[in-house]
Amino acid sequence: MNETRIMKNVKKNRMSPAKLLDACLTYAILIVVAFIFFFPCLWLIMASFSKSGSIYSFDGFFPKEYSLGSFKKLFCDTRLYDYPKWFLNTLFIAAASSILGTFLTILTAYTMSRFRFKGRKALMKGTMLLSMFPSFMGMTAVYILMTQFKLVNQPLGLVLIYAAGAPMGYLTQKGYFDTIPKAIDEAAKVDGASNLSIFLHINLPLSKPIIVYTALTSFTWPWSDFILPKLLLKEKNLYTVAVGLMSLDDTEFARFAAGSVFIAVPIVILYFCLVKNMVTGISEGAVK
Repeated sequence: MNETRIMKNVKKNRMSPAKLLDACLTYAILIVVAFIFFFPCLWLIMASFSKSGSIYSFDGFFPKEYSLGSFKKLFCDTRLYDYPKWFLNTLFIAAASSILGTFLTILTAYTMSRFRFKGRKALMKGTMLLSMFPSFMGMTAVYILMTQFKLVNQPLGLVLIYAAGAPMGYLTQKGYFDTIPKAIDEAAKVDGASNLSIFLHINLPLSKPIIVYTALTSFTWPWSDFILPKLLLKEKNLYTVAVGLMSLDDTEFARFAAGSVFIAVPIVILYFCLVKNMVTGISEGAVK
């Protein structure tokens, strides 16, 4: 009897030639696509170890000689290109924007999910419509506003812009809050809890995945953005990494590559550490 069952399971799980061919083609295409996307990253990493430092000395795609001189030069030679300062500027702007932006986005999403008020639907439709337009369309208006508030050449100005724009993408967070049963809120109200207590002590602890997702996405935008810092930061010591690297000479390509590789390391580590919460947050937030 057991042998018969085993044979039936083997026959049932055996793939037909057509399905086997389809699976092989699918994996082959995925491998090719993965290689296409991976090759530029590999090339940049290899270029960061170039001994000459210039892209013109490459033997085909890759450098002729390798060394760690580019990384040493990146952090030690700061007379013209102060990469450590640029890194700290970027870290401050990204971290402050992430904290403030996450706070505003979570409040917006929770309000839209839990409360009903006049103009709510119109506000939701308005934010959806505005989010369809690319952000760089308002660059002229942003620059004029920043000059009026004297926030040009001020990292705080960038923090305020990034944080103010973050709540526009609140729909995923709202969808997550919609999945939390409202019966929990009603039970808490019966026990005398206020709306603030329900938010802080009940809904917020249940929302760790979406908070992590929001914080990480709010961090990555200013971490890698080039347009806004280039527009508002005019002094070299205030540059972010993206703007600073673009100011390097053509002969400093290896330093450019080393800076690009190093700036990617923290965000990759964050993604690997928080990917579980990110997947949970975005998948459950997309339900509604």
